[in-house]
Amino acid sequence: MKKTGRTLRIVLLTFVATAALVLFALNFTAGEKKVQHQIPRLYTSASPQFERAMGSLLGPGILPGNEVKELINGDQIFPPMLAAIRSAQKSVTFETYIYWSGDIGKQFADALAERARAGVAVHVLLDWVGSAKMEESYLAEMKEAGVLVEKFHKPHWYNLARLNNRTHRKLLVVDGQVGFTGGVGIAPEWTGNGQDPDHWRDSHYQVRGPAVAQMQATFLDNWLKVTGKVVHGDAYFPAIAPIASGGTQRAQMFSSSPSSGSESMQLMYHMAVTAAERSLDLSVAYFVPDDLTRQLMLDALKRGVRVRLITPGPHTDTETVKAASRATWGPLLEAGAEIYEYQPSMYHCKVMIVDQRMVSVGSTNFDNRSFRLNDEANLNVYDAAFAERQTRVFEEDLAKSRRVTYEEWLKRPLKERLAERLAALLESQL
Repeated sequence: MKKTGRTLRIVLLTFVATAALVLFALNFTAGEKKVQHQIPRLYTSASPQFERAMGSLLGPGILPGNEVKELINGDQIFPPMLAAIRSAQKSVTFETYIYWSGDIGKQFADALAERARAGVAVHVLLDWVGSAKMEESYLAEMKEAGVLVEKFHKPHWYNLARLNNRTHRKLLVVDGQVGFTGGVGIAPEWTGNGQDPDHWRDSHYQVRGPAVAQMQATFLDNWLKVTGKVVHGDAYFPAIAPIASGGTQRAQMFSSSPSSGSESMQLMYHMAVTAAERSLDLSVAYFVPDDLTRQLMLDALKRGVRVRLITPGPHTDTETVKAASRATWGPLLEAGAEIYEYQPSMYHCKVMIVDQRMVSVGSTNFDNRSFRLNDEANLNVYDAAFAERQTRVFEEDLAKSRRVTYEEWLKRPLKERLAERLAALLESQL
């Protein structure tokens, strides 16, 4: 009997160990089967076919009559977000990756709780990983007030293989009428004006007009996945007329998820790069392009496109990503790409400007994690005046950045090269 019991224990331990290894391995796969896109260059960003492809082949329709306003750093970003929440009459839907402790987190919890007590339907969706540093008292306050709070992929026995899929989306929609999206998280690092290493440089965007309904649908897509509840009606999807004054911008809310087409966001970026004919400006918090992405950028450089990138410099929240990123710069620098490192603080922006015609802003980074592992959301704006404004913002950041030359990259120390090689082993997870 003792021998039989010992055998059963060994079998059980073996089973548990095997299951743990399988789950661990599944979390470190890159999502769906990777297929190399073949994108023939049939048109430029100026062609009507470019917008047809973006709005029909890849994403939701491009809607006219929107007004998109850039908000630069926390001092400009948080006041209008909080003001919108405090003005809510019917509904608030809020999804974010980072929500940590600190005064700004308390302000959001207070505002959301107050609206819930006033009878407004308030839905909050937090990523389980990204909200790990959030004080439990904030959650308790919101739930006690009637806020419906959910965690995305909170660990359960049935979803352990999907812990590596996080919602990285940043969405706030109030009364179905005004929306906010961009790169900002709810944490002290995003307060201030990007003035020092403790206050990060980031951009967020306020949206009015028909595209807000697409933003709402993007939030409710993940709310449905987590809760199984379909949220709809006038409180969430009111009739939205095109903005009469200043609403000249055509826009679409583009999203992706490993559970429903993780390739779409990467393909959108790839088609935009392929269509570029004059310029490609990228503000990239995390830039770890795969082989195909690098090749498309090299092809753009060969046909005379000016390619400029701003990435984090001496201040970064992850040295591993920085090392993996620098490992990819050689061929791009040699081909003429201009790569700059932002100096004052951590650079967390995520903006792509194509030929000063199309701008993509939101949560997506230029890396495998965003393209294949996370749930992401970007607002694409097709408007020359908006693109011109974002180019001015880009060049203001450029003035605070240091250019990295190909010669400098070749001479980087052996220690850096070794760190890059090690980081490159984790490229599928970065």
